[in-house]
Formats: sequence, C-alpha cells, structure tokens
Amino acid sequence: MPNPAVPGADPTAGPAQLSPLHADTVAVTAGRPSRTVDAPLNPPVVFASTYVGSHQPERDKLGYGRDGNPTWHALEEALGALEGGRALTFASGMAGAHALLELLPRRATVVLPNNCYLGVSALVDERAEVLDWTVRRVSITDTAALLDAAADADLVWLESPTNPTIEVADLPAIGAGLPADTLLVVDNTFATPLLQQPLAHRADVVLHSATKLISGHSDVLLGALVVQPGRDDLYSRLETTRKLHGAVPGAMEAYLALRGLRTLAVRLERAQANAIVLAERLRANPAVLRIRYPGLPTDPGHECARRTMSGFGSLIAIELADAATANDFLDRLRLWVHATSLGGVESTLERRRRWPAELRSVPEGLIRLSVGIEHVEDLWADLDQALPR
Repeated sequence: MPNPAVPGADPTAGPAQLSPLHADTVAVTAGRPSRTVDAPLNPPVVFASTYVGSHQPERDKLGYGRDGNPTWHALEEALGALEGGRALTFASGMAGAHALLELLPRRATVVLPNNCYLGVSALVDERAEVLDWTVRRVSITDTAALLDAAADADLVWLESPTNPTIEVADLPAIGAGLPADTLLVVDNTFATPLLQQPLAHRADVVLHSATKLISGHSDVLLGALVVQPGRDDLYSRLETTRKLHGAVPGAMEAYLALRGLRTLAVRLERAQANAIVLAERLRANPAVLRIRYPGLPTDPGHECARRTMSGFGSLIAIELADAATANDFLDRLRLWVHATSLGGVESTLERRRRWPAELRSVPEGLIRLSVGIEHVEDLWADLDQALPR
C-alpha cells in the first residue's frame, strides 16, 4: 500500500514546491544539516558531556550533556516530521514509558490493553500499588467497551498492533470517542509512522521503542515520544522528566537510529511482502492452530487495519499446540533466530511465555515472528522443515 504524504513535512532545505512529501521521502531527508558547500551530508555524531557556556545562562542553548545534543536533535527532527509532532528521544522505550506515567497523580485511573508489552504492564502495576491507581484492562478490539472504561480515565494507553498478539485498534473511532481531558498514548512501535500516524487521530503522545523497526539493525537501545503539536506544556513536562531522571540517549545510539531510519521504508516494504507470503503458508499448515496477522482477510483485525493503516506490518503470531511443541519447533530452526527483540533486518522469533512475567492471557504455544528481509523462500523452507508433522 502507498504511504500517505506528510502534511507540512520540512525536508530540511528541500524545494518548497515539493511539499508535502511522502513519508518514505521524509524518512530519508528530514533531520539533515543545511545544504552548505563542503558541509557533511549527514549530521555528525557529537560526543559531548560539556558545552562551552557563558555567564548569562539564558544564552546557553545546550548547557550540559543531559540538556541536549545535536545528534539527538537531528533524530528528533526526523521522527517529529514523520509523526507530525515534536519528538523527544530517551535511553529506551521503557524510559519513555516511565516519563509518561510520571505525568499521572495519585489515585489516577489508567486503561490498559488486555494484551500489551509485559514491561509496560508491569510498570503500571508497580506504580499503581504505590500511588493507589485504578487499572482497567480491556480488549482494544472492543471499541465500545474501551470507551466505556475510559469515561472517567486519566490515561488510555494503546498498542496497535499489540505485542505479542497482533490485535488492531480502531484509532479514529477511539480518538473521536474519548473525553477531551483524557490523555491518549499510542505505542506505534509495530506499525511505525509509515503505516499509521496516531497524532492525526487525537493521540496526545506516540511512543516508539526505536530499538526495533526504526533503527532496524538489532544494535541500538533507544526510545522516543512524539507529542501532539501545540501541547508545549506536555512536551515541557516530559523533557524535564528526561533531564531530571537522566533518561537521555547516547549520541552514538541516536546516530545509529537515524541512520537506520533512512532505510525504514525499503526494509518495511520487503519485510511486509515476506510476511504476507509466510502468513498465507502458515495458515495452511495444520500444525498451526491459529495465526494472527492483519494482512490475512480471515484475521479479525483485517478490516480495521485495511481502513486505518497503510500496510499490515511485519509481525506475525502463531499458536502451536503447547509449550513443548513450540519449543521443539524452535529448536529445529536453522535460519530464524530465537531472540526477544524484533524489527531487525534478520528474521527472529520467540515463544513469549518463556518469560515468567509474560501476561497469562498469552497462550503457552504462541510464537511471535518478526519477519526480516531475507529471501522469502529461504525463510519458508526453514519454517516448513521445523513445523510439526
């Protein structure tokens, strides 16, 4: 599916008459230095904990290493242009999640997906116990139930598609139905800004684990928040939390993530093309009791994803009979890598319930597959020989 154009995206000194640019182009052009003869085409890595200052602190744009870094700023400019907001980068996705939860007062009410990333679920539970929060867990696919649970909520936290069950939320309907004063956070890690832009559907903040598809090479730990335009108060509070809690990214990590972002469109296009082929073949295998991939017309999230997204992504979940069957399948694989992260150029997969903290709603035999950019026939041959007969 074609990517939408990004309204108002600034390609950093690109020709004004070409705007708005498609998201694929913005991923390549945003966050670059101005076009000056003999200047570098790419923003350099700035390794600095200390900057030259003055006796008038208000004149200092950076001040200290926790206040900012030109390399972070380049990545933030690019992510902000892609999502349509103002971006802040963090040391990890969980650092960004922590900064968001710091916004909530004692006795807050939080709406959380039934199935979501276990780290966020555990963090919410931990803070709920200390701060006397009310936590309501609902299915993101039941829009009416979610809006009912959110009627008096302080925060609605969504993932779409969800990790690891690949469920899809109707973001336009949820955004339109939420009370105006309810904070809406959408984890856009699986879809990326190339497939959906939650800020256009009322989200206040978008979260990314930039460790995953954005950086794309399994060598970076990084997070990002992108704030709705005009919410300077919210941006300022999140930036202050990042600074005071020391949750800042490293310069090299920011550089590598921006470098990875440049190829996101082509990586995602190839991975999606592989994913739909593999999903169709896995669906036909009797050993696979259930397959979850919104690109399949039979998937419960297909119609919603087709209507609200510009692609179906590169994540698949399959269910085998039980944990022993799943583990035996994993042991027989030779090309696919058993690993807990996702979104790299290499294809990885994981039985999520191997982690004691994983939510009990996730089936024991569920395996999450992150489809990479290898040749699809090689990927299928490995899966096919490893699946139970």
